Amino acid sequence: MITKGKLLAADIEVHGDCGCSPDLSDAIVDRAMFHADNAYHFPAMTILGERWKTHKVSNTAFRGFGGPQGVITAEALIDDVARAVNRDPLDVRMDNLYLDEKTVYGQPVKGELLRRLVAKLRISSDYDNRRKAIAEYNSKAPRFLKGLALTPVKFGISFTATHLNQAGVLVHIYTDGSILVSQAGTEMGQGLYTKVAQIVAAVLGVSLERVKMSSTRTDKVPNTSPTAASSGTDLNGMAAKNAAIELRQRLIDHLVVKEGVEAESLVFAEDKVSWPEERSHLPRLLRQPTWSVFSSRLLVSIKRQRSGTTIKQHQAIHFSISPMALLVLR
Repeated sequence: MITKGKLLAADIEVHGDCGCSPDLSDAIVDRAMFHADNAYHFPAMTILGERWKTHKVSNTAFRGFGGPQGVITAEALIDDVARAVNRDPLDVRMDNLYLDEKTVYGQPVKGELLRRLVAKLRISSDYDNRRKAIAEYNSKAPRFLKGLALTPVKFGISFTATHLNQAGVLVHIYTDGSILVSQAGTEMGQGLYTKVAQIVAAVLGVSLERVKMSSTRTDKVPNTSPTAASSGTDLNGMAAKNAAIELRQRLIDHLVVKEGVEAESLVFAEDKVSWPEERSHLPRLLRQPTWSVFSSRLLVSIKRQRSGTTIKQHQAIHFSISPMALLVLR
């Protein structure tokens, strides 16, 4: 550290109390290590993670999965530095935010948006005036003190066990224009069903009311990953998007052959498929007898490299007959 609070180096140890068995402690300590820098750049940094077997019951994961523990480590460090140089902790935080640099594990972080966001929140929250008021109150308070902090968070999404970063989806388009979506994520109040339905509706150009979400079932989408790691919408939403794009392309291919129109002229919007000479409601289009009934299986897998941000998509397609729906993509 230099006089003004600019961080130069850190040597951090993370110790995990696993209890009597490893359970998920290995991955939890990993994630705590990945977050030990939080949103701050350390030109030189060493992080050591240890897992300890103790005489306690086995400790497993809860919300955050090690991330909050790592973030608290970084924030406590910043607060100590701010006190040492007698500066407002937010000023020290702003001076040390990432800006077009790499983390200790090699992930590039631009940081420009984070700096703008923190600066905007500082103004909109009236942070400086409130800090002054709190300092004045604390100087006279006989017992109870107040505090105020504004802290950024750099939280990594997806699973450190990379084979879990995959999702599947089953999409049916019926002849009345309704769409049924079965996906692998669990709805627990976070709005996953709504977001996946919005993605499908946007791709196919239909109103949200046409898209119905079925309950999550492993007979529809097997071998599902947990709905965790802040990845539910990213994984299942991308699977649904790929499925909807595939079905839309099949509709396009049919119209190109049957109507002799250019694929680029077709527009899917407002529950209709339109081109220069025609504007057809989706249900009427789907009831045309020339359609063949088929389905395909689509697996979308999104893998996050250990070093950071690279996302890859892999798909495998197998065709089979489906008597239930006009168009099915699985």
